[in-house]
Amino acid sequence: MAAGSHGDVLPFVGLARELQRRGQAVRLYASGVFASIAAEAGLPFTEVMPAAEYRRLLADRDATDPRKGMRLLAQAVADTQRRCLALLERDTVPGRTLVVGSSLAWATRVLAERRRVPVATVHLAPAWFRSEHRSPAFGPLGHLERAPPVLKRVLWRLADRRWLDPLFAQPFNALRADAGLPPVDRPFHRWIHAGDLTLGLYPAWFAPPQADAPPGVVLAGFPLYDHGADAPLPPAVQAFLDAGDPPVAFTTGTANTSSQAFFEVSVEACRRSGQRGLLLSQDPGQLPAVLPPGVAAFDYVPFKALLPRVATLVHHGGIGTTSQALLAGVPQLVRPMGFDQFDNALRVRALGVAVPLRPRQYTAARVARTLEALRADRALHERCAAIAARLAAEGPGNAAAAEALLALAALSPG
Repeated sequence: MAAGSHGDVLPFVGLARELQRRGQAVRLYASGVFASIAAEAGLPFTEVMPAAEYRRLLADRDATDPRKGMRLLAQAVADTQRRCLALLERDTVPGRTLVVGSSLAWATRVLAERRRVPVATVHLAPAWFRSEHRSPAFGPLGHLERAPPVLKRVLWRLADRRWLDPLFAQPFNALRADAGLPPVDRPFHRWIHAGDLTLGLYPAWFAPPQADAPPGVVLAGFPLYDHGADAPLPPAVQAFLDAGDPPVAFTTGTANTSSQAFFEVSVEACRRSGQRGLLLSQDPGQLPAVLPPGVAAFDYVPFKALLPRVATLVHHGGIGTTSQALLAGVPQLVRPMGFDQFDNALRVRALGVAVPLRPRQYTAARVARTLEALRADRALHERCAAIAARLAAEGPGNAAAAEALLALAALSPG
């Protein structure tokens, strides 16, 4: 069961296919938007949110605001998880079902308590693992590396009491009450990892486990699944790439529908830096009405085929996009907006393969200078190539994740 946008759901498609390849019967639960992707992957599918409802949520301009977006997310989770729990209750066969849920798929963990069904919780990004040591980024404040553990402990408590709990705790505990379960205090603190197995779908070298991590966490590696990756590039994309130097690719992800200013600045930055640009957006309304020579726009291009052909990837810092850029060995300029994106941006900066810019820093002049610096930095290009070679040697994390899940299924009674 996967809650979220393409970057949140596609890893579960890849994991489901790996389990299916190993002879397991698998069913994917997600928004109706992903029904066609599941069908193309050969996966049985159950809709947990109508596609129209999903699109309305993304079309809300508040969705990209750090505070208002979190409120919308909380309401969406509350609206869907009761429905999800009913579907899981209907489909679960005692002794024959293993349930796998994403970070915000609350229903999977509630089902585990209610029915004693084995459940695995999957986190796609290290930001879900709080720590008093090397903690995830506190939004724009960063990791606060020099802050003592006691201060980080206080900050996590404040984040829960003043920000997360007022939005999430009431609907979360209402779901638990309906299931006959007692309330949980600060669900994002420890309960978020509840279940029989906690999986992190990223490698340990990207985010080393901390001493206060939940016991038994398995870090399987990046899933690196990309929808349509085996298909050739669309002819128009191929023609543009062949027509000149490798372009800079710009994207804010599939969940962002308020990126008009981002793309306008990006086009001007290309003009100033003398580089070609390739804009990626599934919403044409976000794009400038007229694009200058050397800049083209496309709705969707699989990263696996595209990124090896670009000079730099400018993106929002989603973990799926970040990992695909690492695999391609392409320099990154990251403009995080919220959620786990600030943390991911700082981690690729620490690897020496990216430069993060906050939204207010994303001006044409600064972006142009940064793109020129990234293009000229030979040492950075060497680091990108080394990480790409490492990921190619490691392979996708789906195999290790599937092995951990099958081991859990074998240990479970029934």
